[in-house]
Amino acid sequence: MLELANVDGFYGRSRALQSVSLTVGAGDFFSVLGRNGVGKTTLLRTVLGLMSRTTGSIRLDGEELVDQPTHKRALAGVGYVPQGRGILPSFTVRENLMVGTFAAKGGGGRIAEWVLELFPILKEFLGRRGGNLSGGQQQQLAIARALLSEPKIMLLDEPTEGIQPNIVEQIENVLIDLNRKHGLTIVLVEQNIAFARRASQRFAILNRGSVAVSGPIGQLSDEMIHQHLVV
Repeated sequence: MLELANVDGFYGRSRALQSVSLTVGAGDFFSVLGRNGVGKTTLLRTVLGLMSRTTGSIRLDGEELVDQPTHKRALAGVGYVPQGRGILPSFTVRENLMVGTFAAKGGGGRIAEWVLELFPILKEFLGRRGGNLSGGQQQQLAIARALLSEPKIMLLDEPTEGIQPNIVEQIENVLIDLNRKHGLTIVLVEQNIAFARRASQRFAILNRGSVAVSGPIGQLSDEMIHQHLVV
């Protein structure tokens, strides 16, 4: 599905991602873990083409993306839920969702009912401005918007950060269902180790812009957590 080979990502002249090689299989739930500032968000931005410069190889279903602009990567099937949600506060919920449809194969224009069924509050608030939603509702909107692009793979950057606990549980369960029941491939940047262990099949821990360790989630030991994740 997604293959990174010797990928470097640069902010200006600074190399923030260093020789990263990872493989995410079709239907995987893959968690990217690590302390703050080690390159987790940078990894997602590199896959999306949002860095100053990228070297190496990034392939999605065999298609090389490393020289493609961000909008071409979205059209190729990369969905993204950024840290901070990235919703358009002056747009209504409906308008935010419509933005997501423009990267779909059919060219957009239709909000799929099944996506609204995942987050019923959005259906109730279709006419409300995005900036007037709570943080948890904005996160649900960001996920729904990404789903409407009909992605092959969805990248999520700490989707449960700063959200009330009852909505955290709902978002976690939706993501697991999207993976298990709908076969959506997910790459998750997350600080919540318990959720990563519950949801993931595979993981990678980053340290200083490089992969420190990776493998099946069953190999994520308490020793690894203490060494690489505990502050």
